[in-house]
Amino acid sequence: MYITGIVALVLLVLSVPIGIALSASSVAYIFFDPLLQPEVVFRAFFNFISRYSLMAIPLFIFAGFLMERTGLVGQLFRFADSLVGWMPGGFGVATVVACVLFGAISGSSVAMAAAMAVIAIPEMRKRGYPDWLSGGLVATAGGIAMLIPPSIILLLYGIVTETSVARLFFAGVIPGLMLALGNAITVVIIAMYLKLPRTTFDRRRIWPDTMKALPALGMPVVILGGLYGGLFTPTEAAAAACGYALLYGLIVGRGEFVKQLLPVAARSLNLTAVILFLVGSVGVFQFLAANLYWPQKITETVVGWGLSPLGFIFAFMGVLLILGCLVDGVAMVLLTVPVVFPVAMALKIDPIQLGIIMTLNVETGVVTPPVGLNIFAVSGTSKIPLTQVLKGTIPFFMGDLTVLVLCILFPGLSTWLPDLLVIDVFK
Repeated sequence: MYITGIVALVLLVLSVPIGIALSASSVAYIFFDPLLQPEVVFRAFFNFISRYSLMAIPLFIFAGFLMERTGLVGQLFRFADSLVGWMPGGFGVATVVACVLFGAISGSSVAMAAAMAVIAIPEMRKRGYPDWLSGGLVATAGGIAMLIPPSIILLLYGIVTETSVARLFFAGVIPGLMLALGNAITVVIIAMYLKLPRTTFDRRRIWPDTMKALPALGMPVVILGGLYGGLFTPTEAAAAACGYALLYGLIVGRGEFVKQLLPVAARSLNLTAVILFLVGSVGVFQFLAANLYWPQKITETVVGWGLSPLGFIFAFMGVLLILGCLVDGVAMVLLTVPVVFPVAMALKIDPIQLGIIMTLNVETGVVTPPVGLNIFAVSGTSKIPLTQVLKGTIPFFMGDLTVLVLCILFPGLSTWLPDLLVIDVFK
């Protein structure tokens, strides 16, 4: 264990990518153990990434990029603006609503933040929003995609822990909506304080904007309706989302859309390759840990400390808040879950609640420097200075932490909806 830990720590300090650090530290131990052969590294790696359920990751990523390229995201935004744009800070609230709707399609926080930076921030500038507010709002609201189903983070957690992915998806609905409500309330309060200009309510916009947004609104219906009705597994729902976006693009864009398919596929493959390499590296680490009984030893040690379940959760959340400043969300899940999950089960912590509060921690990590990916995505796309984006995330970050604490103290916020729907069929 010490060899693996030392090698991994040294490589991380040297800024080696987390996937390489995990694999290399496992290989280092295997070379010192005469009972393990080097070829087990390749077997463990490819066995782990060959799971059928992992196919949902590239499919949801591809569907999200297709939505962006076909203009469906813009339709969602205009629809949201027609409903709530008249409120104090209404355009910011519309951005939050659009993030919720796009989150029900993409599942990728960085993709949402980048897309909304292109669409929303120029309009906010026209309406007098300071750059720090618009940049901070988009960066933080992008994290809602991690909770609103389908969620790539929840999907990974479900695969690693063998927890029902469908139950996790529905468990993320209430916390995700709470995040959205918190962001909306925050932007309204700031807008009233800054006396930002307001638009008048125009009911004549609602019908035409709703009609134009129907194709975009149809995709969440397909995904969630199929999952809720038992028609799809999460992987099949991801394939249906891709088919829906492709069909819409071919009908509307025709030949021009076909020309754009290759660049969209290349972007999707690039992000998929990074995630799957991380997942495979965790597979190697898990193989080594299982053979050396590390989870059992760690579980016995932690249980021996006499921590209550609540005390353990708060301690783990503190670790995750620190990790959120150092690694991205996928790495946070894959680094900690294999070690922590057995301990949580020994303390009888609900795996659904653990997955949700962990994802909420990952969501806060997308705006904490120096590795807050959403901050960089928004700053790079909108040309707002990084310090201004970071300044704008602070009030929204405090609201997100409040939601996290509520979900820890009241487990029913995570477990009530999946228990009500009794979704136990698919994993």
